[in-house]
Amino acid sequence: MTNTSVAANETPRAGRREWLGLGVLALACLIYAMDLTVLHLALPAISADLRPSSAQLLWIVDIYGFLVAGSLITMGTLGDRIGRRRMLLIGGAAFGAVSILAAFATSAEMLIASRALLGIAGATLAPSTLSLIFSMFRDPGERATAIGVWIAAFSAGGAVGPVLGGVLLERFWWGAVFLLAVPPMGLLLALGPRVLPEYRDPGAGRLDLLSAALSLAAVLAVIVGLKEIAQDGVGPLAAASILGGLALGLLFVRRQLTLAEPLIDLRLFRSPAFTVSLAINLLSIFVAVGYFLFVAQYLQLVLGLSPLRAGLWSVPSAVGFIVGSQLAPRLVRRIRPAVVIGGGLALAAAGLGTLTQVGVSDGLAALVTASLVISLGLAPVLTLTTDLIVGSAPPERAGAASGMSETAAELGGALGLAILGSIGVAIYRRALADGLPAEIPAETAAIARDTLGGAVAAAGQLPADTGAATLAVARDAFVRGMHLTSAIAAVVALALAILAATLLRHLRPSGAAQRDQLDHTPAAVPAQASD
Repeated sequence: MTNTSVAANETPRAGRREWLGLGVLALACLIYAMDLTVLHLALPAISADLRPSSAQLLWIVDIYGFLVAGSLITMGTLGDRIGRRRMLLIGGAAFGAVSILAAFATSAEMLIASRALLGIAGATLAPSTLSLIFSMFRDPGERATAIGVWIAAFSAGGAVGPVLGGVLLERFWWGAVFLLAVPPMGLLLALGPRVLPEYRDPGAGRLDLLSAALSLAAVLAVIVGLKEIAQDGVGPLAAASILGGLALGLLFVRRQLTLAEPLIDLRLFRSPAFTVSLAINLLSIFVAVGYFLFVAQYLQLVLGLSPLRAGLWSVPSAVGFIVGSQLAPRLVRRIRPAVVIGGGLALAAAGLGTLTQVGVSDGLAALVTASLVISLGLAPVLTLTTDLIVGSAPPERAGAASGMSETAAELGGALGLAILGSIGVAIYRRALADGLPAEIPAETAAIARDTLGGAVAAAGQLPADTGAATLAVARDAFVRGMHLTSAIAAVVALALAILAATLLRHLRPSGAAQRDQLDHTPAAVPAQASD
């Protein structure tokens, strides 16, 4: 006689279809991230062709990120209602079509409108892809690995974008950078219905349009205010925008508490894992801005590298993110999440400390090493906190939780840009006010004091000796600002490491949690067979 026992309700494992689907989702994320970075290389060509005003140029750059940030929560919730795969495919089709429109824009106004529509379409991609991962991968270990791939795709897009963009701009017109998105989105539309499951909340009511409008307005107002601070410092307009956004946010929260079917289920914040992970995720993005903000400028404007070479030297940082995000799920099977997250933040702090030692003329090796260490540290943090944020929500709210996770990341980036960027600019301008050669014309000095890019352009129009002296002062001032902001980001990372180690210490390794789940699962009645 032989006895066999089969555990009931065992967590299903992902099959070939799910892993192929993950590849399709990762492709969509890669394109989304590329579109955030590739435009900056094309700005000189766009300026020469479309001749936008300075205000229009700012809107061309900013409108995409503004509308992505403002629409994420609404699009995530809408995906829960109409179907996450359907939402992703609609967004992918719109993204591809509007990319073509942007590529062939004939005026600055047309390009601004195209970028705005791209932002709305882009806001469908991140929440839909993340919530679909939670539908496809039920096993905690596989899900953590899948989220690691998801994080790595964003990092790869950020690294590949400048490289591919640089290659295209050397051979084609500026619109080619937008056409990069079209073939992958076509592949998403072709393969998505075959390899991606559909999931919607069967009990969801209608979307509350007033809540959606309040959410969009609140997030946009706060981010616009923070960007204004980053560009021009604290002023009445920035303060009014942020205070107005916070007031709208309060109205949004009060409305959610009165609705039977709220846009965001505020009960999610009762979970300590959700709330703490959301805060750590937001502030980790803040920390990341501490070096993202300065690295590209340092490579091109301090060391004088071309955009393509600067993009290539950014690849090690992207590799660090990929390695770190894939290492995280393996570590957390045996080690508590608090230790992995706290250790990753401590490692990032060490990398930021290394960044404070980068010199003006000989800092390439130190910069690349610091960027790699920071990426290796932050990747597990972002992977595991994302898992905890969305995993804390019930399955029918995964899209809304995904939207909240992505919105927190956007707010963290805007906050880092406003605070760390403003500090860096203040250090730069103060140093230039005291150190520029006296013989420089007042108008040229004003341009040099505005930004490092302005100083490089101004130095090229001055006599050789005066231009070299101006450039040396400007580069030294920029590096001093980078040192201070990196030090501040390092202190924040260390504080977050302590916070994570303290407030998430109750979470067990995923391997132990899985064993407990199996041990407490009733066994099925043994099947019996006789000889």
